[in-house]
Amino acid sequence: MSATTDPAPRDCILRHPILTALALSLGTAIALGVARFSYALLLAPMRADLGWPYLVAGGMNTGNALGYLLGALITPWLMRRYMAPRVLIGGALATALLTFVPGFVTDTAAQLALRVATGITSAFLFVAGGLLVSRLAALHPQRAGLLLGLYYGGTGIGIAVASLTVPAVMQAAAEHGAAHPWQWAWLLLGALALAASIFMSLPARHIPAPAAQASASGSFKPRSLIFGLAGYLFFGLGYIGYMTFVIALLKEQGMAPQRITLFFTLLGVATFASSRIWARMLDRFRGGQSLAILNTLLCVATLIPALTSQAAAVFASGILFGACFLSAVASTTAMVRHNLPQADWPAGISAFTIIFAAGQIVGPTIVGWIADGAGGLQRGLVFSALTLLAGALVAWRQRPLEK
Repeated sequence: MSATTDPAPRDCILRHPILTALALSLGTAIALGVARFSYALLLAPMRADLGWPYLVAGGMNTGNALGYLLGALITPWLMRRYMAPRVLIGGALATALLTFVPGFVTDTAAQLALRVATGITSAFLFVAGGLLVSRLAALHPQRAGLLLGLYYGGTGIGIAVASLTVPAVMQAAAEHGAAHPWQWAWLLLGALALAASIFMSLPARHIPAPAAQASASGSFKPRSLIFGLAGYLFFGLGYIGYMTFVIALLKEQGMAPQRITLFFTLLGVATFASSRIWARMLDRFRGGQSLAILNTLLCVATLIPALTSQAAAVFASGILFGACFLSAVASTTAMVRHNLPQADWPAGISAFTIIFAAGQIVGPTIVGWIADGAGGLQRGLVFSALTLLAGALVAWRQRPLEK
């Protein structure tokens, strides 16, 4: 009997949806928390060690986003050919293995190539996981918002664990006389991602597929959700500047390393807690209201460190940002669920992922370019905040569709 038809694991999935969503959330912990956002902890030491300007340092996350876009374009074809659970598990293992490799190289071109490759495999993992948690939510509609929030909030697990371990590992590497202490951090992150991949794969194989999943209806037209897609484009363009450069800004402002660790840890904890905070909102609003509200709050959070270095305000910024930014991602999956037939969910989720990746490609490079000028990182974050505000205004115009 195949894994996907074995009744015992399927019954467990049906009886314990929250535990299943938590296991799937390790996918976002790998794809975003470890493979992408942990780079914020490493940007400053890598930049100082390798002599990068902010344009190059930001370009690393641009490369990651470019790979993510390529992966998002490929993922629908992969899921038709190999099914979503296999794409999820393959993407997770590939991302984990690629996360090890920066620990062995110092060449800038090689680091950029690795960021691109990791972006590709992260997209496989992220999109397939989004589809699987949507199927899980369809089996438990009364908990749909919570289940989606738990999946995307898993990013906070990766952020918090990286925050608590990366600085300690780099300090130990420096004490042992390592030439490039940040390389030890990449090896640690790869090990964490590999362990999470193995644990996540167990329940992912047993989420039942709908009868119509073998062939999408082909009725989804992106223009039907054009304002939601545009609002999400601005979100991708705006939020990534904060997540790429905020740690570097805090170091420039003289915040103590222990406080920076606490700041990023609290941001990660808030990200995970957001699954409960916004669950009812994701269930209630069928149009772009959720994305608009979250973009507005993210605009405020992004402006704070650009205007003040006062510790209490900066910590409030991190907590507010963490409580909102992955829920904005969850809001688009909820929008797809509310407005499209289940056969069109893969196409809808892929469309939002592609537009998200497009924004992330541009964002870090623009903010890095601005930061290299007279205004510094503060001016770059102002640009990010204004972009998020534009995303809020556009997303508010998205109205629910008639199924």
